[in-house]
Amino acid sequence: MPEFVDEVIVVDNGSTDRTAEVAASFGAKVIREGVRGYGRAYKTGFRWASGDVIVTLDGDHSYPPDAISYLLEAYLHLEVDFLNASRFPVRDRRAMSFKHKFGNWVLSLAMSMLYFHWVRDSQSGMWVFRREILKYMSLESDSMAFSEEIKIEALRHRDKIRFQEISIQYSSRLGEIKLNPWRDGFFNLWFLVKKRFAGSGTPFLP
Repeated sequence: MPEFVDEVIVVDNGSTDRTAEVAASFGAKVIREGVRGYGRAYKTGFRWASGDVIVTLDGDHSYPPDAISYLLEAYLHLEVDFLNASRFPVRDRRAMSFKHKFGNWVLSLAMSMLYFHWVRDSQSGMWVFRREILKYMSLESDSMAFSEEIKIEALRHRDKIRFQEISIQYSSRLGEIKLNPWRDGFFNLWFLVKKRFAGSGTPFLP
């Protein structure tokens, strides 16, 4: 991580390797979350985060930590509240299969049509946002759908949250791939539709 990062939080969500041990040895604050799930891990991390600005990324080498300074500069220059780091166009052919590219395109197109705002990468896991905006968001998903849910909530509150996207370099991941393309893809598509017609829900932060 760049030296200017004030706090590094790693959420151990049932990892079976030495992730927690290695992260702690480098000075990260390791939080253990017993309930499995991509979204659950993120929400736990948000509750522990103390900074005014939060930057997220998966711990599998696919998102570049050295892009954090670039994203922060863009975040400040664009004067936004939520900046989504789009993985497209994918420059590294090994980073994403055609099947995953097509699935992402379908989900991003569906989200754009349902919420009347073009989103290039609805499934990206790297974002920069003001922690304060979490008080406007109803974040319910504990699963992979959380990635699109947080963007949906940003778009739903356009009067309070300014949303933008910017491209980053996306790399091939390390370790075991836990994503099930067909199962997770259809679930995320169903979640998009369900979320579109659901009520406002309870804010994540009071």
